[in-house]
Amino acid sequence: MHQCRNLDKIISWGVSNAAKIPNYRAIRLEGQIDLPQDAYAILLLVNHDLFEDDDDEFVCGRAYGASRISVIATARYNPALDGIQEVEREHAWPASHCQSYIMKCIDASDSTKHPKKKSKVDSDLNVQDDQNATSPMRAALSAYVNTPPLTNSSPQDIITGTWLARVCRTSSHELGHCFGMDHCVYYACIMQGSGTVIEDVRQPPYLCPVDLSKLLKACGTTEEAQLEALLVFCERFPKVQLFMAFAAWIRAKRLIDGGA
Repeated sequence: MHQCRNLDKIISWGVSNAAKIPNYRAIRLEGQIDLPQDAYAILLLVNHDLFEDDDDEFVCGRAYGASRISVIATARYNPALDGIQEVEREHAWPASHCQSYIMKCIDASDSTKHPKKKSKVDSDLNVQDDQNATSPMRAALSAYVNTPPLTNSSPQDIITGTWLARVCRTSSHELGHCFGMDHCVYYACIMQGSGTVIEDVRQPPYLCPVDLSKLLKACGTTEEAQLEALLVFCERFPKVQLFMAFAAWIRAKRLIDGGA
């Protein structure tokens, strides 16, 4: 891993249409970044906004798949900004699969003159115990509701851990493009397209079977080895809902697949 200490030499600075803040600076993505000869891809993490061109406001991530270069803007994933960006914390993945929440999102997007009756959304996420429910999603939901939720008064390790989890998910998505994967239209998948931070937190942290097969082929590894590495990493953050839910999802999937 190479650490870049002089961004001015490899990126272009500019001001996007989102610039309504004094001394605001954003990185213009038309700048050139060269891939080192000893690297497969570049993942550049910056704490500035990114924008594509003069008509753009911001993007949280951008990958140039053919060049195997990706750039991630970390600032907007800060949980301290959730209120400003109207991020739905309670129904972040895996709770984004909640049926009543999905109906609420559908109702909100209905622009007809005669909208349907609004669906009632329960404020509490209830996961019923079921001895026969061993699906990865059920396991993820159970772990999610049993991990302390993120609040504005959460301890610093939960706040920073959640911030890291969000950045990891977007980084994985952009690196997927560097491996030649396009946006997924088949299943719930980390390679699904996302246009806002609100949508980002709903996305799953895993690859669907279609894109996973592509990654395993490209890396020359196995699904078991990949899941083991992900599990070891997630278990380092026992207070972060996304990491604990993903860890539970991995364990349940390995059991179904016949793993340890």
